Amino acid sequence: QMSANDCEDPPKYWTIHGLWPDKTEDCNRTWHFNVTEIKDLMSDMRHCWPDVLHSSLNRTQFWKHEWDKHGTCAATLEILNSQKKYFGKALELYKLVDLNSCLLKAGIKPSSSYYQMTAIKEALTRFYGVTPKIQCLPPEEGEKAQTIGQIEFCFTKQLQLRNCTTLKDESNPVQAHLKLGTEELSVCNDNLPTYYPSEVQ
Repeated sequence: QMSANDCEDPPKYWTIHGLWPDKTEDCNRTWHFNVTEIKDLMSDMRHCWPDVLHSSLNRTQFWKHEWDKHGTCAATLEILNSQKKYFGKALELYKLVDLNSCLLKAGIKPSSSYYQMTAIKEALTRFYGVTPKIQCLPPEEGEKAQTIGQIEFCFTKQLQLRNCTTLKDESNPVQAHLKLGTEELSVCNDNLPTYYPSEVQ
């Protein structure tokens, strides 16, 4: 829905948005993204972490943004202290979490009927043993249902899964740069019917 985007055939599966450290005071703005450092990861990157919003020639704009904003901060950890480690580890965690098959196994798949948010949460918590943070697009005017948009998993510094906890003063915990159309993602409302579409119209 973004102007002048070329979102042809968006993937019909969950992809990576990013790997974000909670604290961002150690970022290194002089450490520039260099795509040649992740050339070995390219086929996985294109599949698991596609950029569906920008038509740059080799579609690296999204990865550059994530590295500049989050990767240079995450790199204070030894296990993430290079571009190769940062992107490689994110791909590894994506495969480990395997959200696509987990949701299918739980019987949660794109549908024209609604889900209860609590049922989605319970299925994920049962499967992973931790509580993820589920984010939605709020109902459009005249609609009653929210649309599931993003599922965030939290990890310790050792990259073990842990519960995601929302801080009391976090009114909008979503990374502000993710907008779908004009709508902002926010933590899903447990009481609203939830739409899980095969693609966002």
